[in-house]
Amino acid sequence: MQEYPWYETVSEKDELMQGDFIKECPVIIPPLEISDSMEVKVVEYNTIIMSQSCDLVQRKLDLVLVCPIWPLSEFEKRNDFFKSKKGKEALRQGNVPGYHLLNKCEIKEFETDFLVVDFRNIYGVSLAFLVGLSQKRGDRLRLLPPYREHLSQAFARFFMRVGLPVDIPSFKKR
Repeated sequence: MQEYPWYETVSEKDELMQGDFIKECPVIIPPLEISDSMEVKVVEYNTIIMSQSCDLVQRKLDLVLVCPIWPLSEFEKRNDFFKSKKGKEALRQGNVPGYHLLNKCEIKEFETDFLVVDFRNIYGVSLAFLVGLSQKRGDRLRLLPPYREHLSQAFARFFMRVGLPVDIPSFKKR
């Protein structure tokens, strides 16, 4: 069986692309209530770029979509279900809407645990800011095809889901 690497490293001079990891990316969290003097909170997350590479390279957008990524060991602390083999297997199989599991990275100086991409928290970051930040941070990790496309497809499935007001009754109950 042929091996397909999951990741590569790219330099700060390389264009930003979908699947690039941006460590400690600041995102703005608006206040819960609207007032005349609103204060926002800035939180730093390790993120992965979700916007399409063609839009990034051609500068066809002002805001880049990024999603937080969590080491599986940290993600497990947020929900006991993911501590179990059943929970981890559901993540691996793509059966947990809102989350996507990425493989471990074993590239020297870029090693990671399994990573969980959180589609439930999507942020927009200025493209100009993100370009400057990525250049300042140096080399970065990039998710490679076909894993990048698999991530994009999982994101699309989560984003496009539709809840029906009245579903077709179960055949099990007939």
